[in-house]
Amino acid sequence: MITNESKHVVPKDINEPQAKGKSIAITGKGGTGKTMLATLMIKILAETGHYSILAVDADSAMSLPYTLDMKIGRTVGDFRQEVIENPQVKRKLDNGHIRTAIADIVEHGNGFDLLVMGRPEAPGCYCTVNDLLRYGISTLSDGYDFTIIDGEAGPEQVNRRVMQHIDALFVVADSSLRSLQTAETIMHVAQHQGITASGIAGLIINRYKSETGAPHKCTSPSGFDILGYIPEDDNVRHYDSIGKSLLELPSNSPSLTSVGEILKRFA
Repeated sequence: MITNESKHVVPKDINEPQAKGKSIAITGKGGTGKTMLATLMIKILAETGHYSILAVDADSAMSLPYTLDMKIGRTVGDFRQEVIENPQVKRKLDNGHIRTAIADIVEHGNGFDLLVMGRPEAPGCYCTVNDLLRYGISTLSDGYDFTIIDGEAGPEQVNRRVMQHIDALFVVADSSLRSLQTAETIMHVAQHQGITASGIAGLIINRYKSETGAPHKCTSPSGFDILGYIPEDDNVRHYDSIGKSLLELPSNSPSLTSVGEILKRFA
């Protein structure tokens, strides 16, 4: 592990070390910018130099390693396949072995570690991979100051309680009706599962456009709290188009400034 190191809370300075074990899960409709949000949070926290950070790509699309400029080694899906194919590995599957095996999957980045769910070996149920991922997150996260989880699009992982024991649930949407409807569904599932009961939960509106500079035109579905706004950012669009890591965004990028303000309130 690298150690370089409506609910509102009192804003804090993220440059001052916090208590261990805080976790933030990010989900939303596909294409709304959840991976971008996860990446910028990791970037901001890592650049303070104060925190140990576990980044978790819980999306089978595996976008987070690319925005973080990380090479993918073994994944949770790979470990599942080893269990299926290797009787010796299967025989050793007690809690201690699983904990060690999952820790060995973690890749080390510049100021953060990365755990990747990966894909199943063939089309079909993800239940076993999700079970292992849930176990991996709960086992590893206590050893880090922050765990940032880039979840799958939609409510499925919330419904299966892959994202449990989290301190904040950020549901990313844009101003389109479909993304807001998806966000509403996710929030209702999270409420039903009790995930939002003891933590912060709400919407992050991405790619907003405002001529007045007052971006409060978007109405939250069913009264869910809007926790922050991230503006259109030409830098993000350009970096995505050429495959450049979002960790290299310049400090004056509008999206980076906005995400920093969100973290001050909730990290």
